[in-house]
Amino acid sequence: QSICQRTTTQTIREVLGISQDCGGGSIEEFLRYQHGGIVAGVARQTLHFAISFQLALNRCADSSSTANNDLLTGTGGKEHLLGIGQTTLYQQNGKTGSRSGQRVGEVKTRADNDVLVTHTSFLQNQQVGGVTVSTAQALDLESIQPAFHGLGNRVHTSQQISRGVGDDVDFITWLHKRMWPYESNMTEEDSYISTLATCLEMIKTGVTSFAEPGGQFVSGMARATAESGLRGKLAKSVMDCGEGLPAVWQKTTQQELDEQVADLERFHNTADGRVQVWFGLRTIFNNTDDLIVKTKELADKYGVGIHMHVAEAKSEQEFTYAKFGEGTVKHLENLGVLDKNLLAVHTVYLTDEELELFKKREVKVSHNPASAMRVLGFARIPEMLDMGIMPSIGTDGASSSNRMDMVDEMWLTSLIHKGRMLDSTVVPSQDILRMATKWGARALMDDHLYGSLEAGKKADLIVIDPKGPSMMPVNDRIASLVTAMHSNNIQSTMCNG
Repeated sequence: QSICQRTTTQTIREVLGISQDCGGGSIEEFLRYQHGGIVAGVARQTLHFAISFQLALNRCADSSSTANNDLLTGTGGKEHLLGIGQTTLYQQNGKTGSRSGQRVGEVKTRADNDVLVTHTSFLQNQQVGGVTVSTAQALDLESIQPAFHGLGNRVHTSQQISRGVGDDVDFITWLHKRMWPYESNMTEEDSYISTLATCLEMIKTGVTSFAEPGGQFVSGMARATAESGLRGKLAKSVMDCGEGLPAVWQKTTQQELDEQVADLERFHNTADGRVQVWFGLRTIFNNTDDLIVKTKELADKYGVGIHMHVAEAKSEQEFTYAKFGEGTVKHLENLGVLDKNLLAVHTVYLTDEELELFKKREVKVSHNPASAMRVLGFARIPEMLDMGIMPSIGTDGASSSNRMDMVDEMWLTSLIHKGRMLDSTVVPSQDILRMATKWGARALMDDHLYGSLEAGKKADLIVIDPKGPSMMPVNDRIASLVTAMHSNNIQSTMCNG
C-alpha cells in the first residue's frame, strides 16, 4: 500500500531469499508498523525503510541459512555501528556492546573508511508498531551513494499540480498568462497537496533535501515537508512591484518583509530541524531596491539564505540594462547583496565580470538544465567549473520542465554543455555527481552536515540497484550513475537516518 512497503518487501525477499513468509507471518505484516501514518510512502518522524528492514531481519534471525546469519552477525570481523540516541550499539562476530557519543543518523566508518552502517536508529527492546526490537543489527550494503541534495533539488513545490500548463510558449507568456493566474488562485491546502506530490517524486528519485524558491503559503509547504520526512529550505515568493501583478499579490515592501519574518519565527527549525525558512526574492522585475537591501539585512540577522532568480532570461537582461545601465548581477553587487548566503538560480545571462563577482563573493548557483533548455538558454557551467565556482543542480518546477527527476537533470547536464561547446571533455561526470550531492548541500549552506558519506555527517543515502539493462555492465561507476542510471534504479531513499 505504499512505496516504502513495496520496495522494502522486494528487497528483503531478494537479499534473504524469502518467498511468502518469514517466521510464520508475511513480510507485509511486519512492515505495517504504526507510527503516525505513512505519507508518500515514508513514515512520519523520519522512520524510513530501515525500520521495516530491521523488523523483518529480526523476525528472520533464527533462519538456518548461512547467508542470512552472515548478514545479521557481520562475520569476517566486520564491525557494524549504529547511531542510537547518545549511544552507539555495535556488533562484532555476533557480540553486542555499546559505545557513547554518537548521534542519531550519524554515519560511522571502519578504519579503512568504508561505510558500514548508515541506517536504523532505534533502541534495544523498543516497541515499534507492536514488534519488540530485541537486537541491534545492521545490513552492510554495497550500492550506497550520498543522496541528491539541496538543489538536488531546487524546486517549485507549489507548481507540481500545474504540470503541463506552460508548454510551448515564450517566457513572459508562461509567467504572466499561465503561472501568475494559476499561482495567485492557490489556497493553503493546494500548496500543501502540491508540496506532498513534489516530495513523493523527489523521494522516488533520490532527493532528501531541497530549496523552495517561493510559493505564497509557507505554512502549507512546511506541513507537507514535515510529513514527508525530507528537509527543505522554504521561502515565500516575494514581489513588491511590477506590471500585471494579480491583485492578491499587490503588497508593500514592509508587508512582504513582515510576512516573511512571521513565517520564519513560526516554522524555522521545526520538524527536528528539517524544515527551515529562508527569505525569497522573485525576480528583479518585481523587487524594488529597497526590498532587496532590507531582505539582505534580515537574512544576515537571522543567519539564513536568500533564494532569487538571477539573470535567467534575455528579457531580464534587456530590462536591467534599460533601467539600471547594467546587468542583474552587477546591480546586486552595487546594492551589497552578492554574498555567500545568496542562492542565485538559473544565471544564464552572465558576463565575464559577473562570473568573477560570483567567485569573489562565493555566491551559490543553481543550474536547472531542463527548464533552461525550454525557455531560457545555456548557463555558462563549463566556464564556472573552470573558475572554481561550484554550481548545483535543480529541477525547477513541474510547469517549466514537467519532470522533477534529478537523475534526468544529471543526464541532461552531461549532454547540453558538450553540445554547446562542441567539446566532449567539458562538464565531466565527476563534477556532475558533485553538483548533485556535495555542491548541492553547499548551495543550501549545509555541506558541513550532509552531501557526502563521511563520519559525523547526517545519514542521507540512496540505495541503488545497478542490475538491469539500463546500467549493466558497470565499467565506470561514476559515468554509470550520471549518464546511464534511471530513477527506477533507486531502490530506497533515506533522510536524516
